[in-house]
Amino acid sequence: MLVLAGIVVLHITTIILLLVATIDNAWWTTDTVSTDVWGRWDLTSSGWHYTNLKDYPEEYLQTIQATSVLACVFAILALFVFVAQLFTLPKGQRFTFSGILQLIACLCIMIAASIYTAELHKGEKDGGYGHSYVLAWISFVFTFILAITYLVLRKKSD
Repeated sequence: MLVLAGIVVLHITTIILLLVATIDNAWWTTDTVSTDVWGRWDLTSSGWHYTNLKDYPEEYLQTIQATSVLACVFAILALFVFVAQLFTLPKGQRFTFSGILQLIACLCIMIAASIYTAELHKGEKDGGYGHSYVLAWISFVFTFILAITYLVLRKKSD
């Protein structure tokens, strides 16, 4: 029972990290600019102002946006499926689908962060990756750990 509670806590933590990484505006930061996968915030004399990401290749940006959102959706769906499987499926079949959904979420956030790393901000000297970018990679690790955990628990219950 304690293992299941730990899994639920880790899963909820992962979902929160994925949502913050997807929504928050700190994938790339400088002293006067903060960007995320949706827009750019510029610091002017009157405060922070939102602008579109017109300098980025649209196909890469749309891929990053889509896979970030899909990672959130699959992680949330995996939590609901995990809880439902606890009460509906017999031992030995319980956590397979949850593990697959977590692997898909893991793959989605890995794709988003990898494309962001490889294609955006190449050659920029000032600035650096912000906390949302770091949270995306931490979420990747957590979703992978959860996927492996679900698959191991399935094997142990045979």
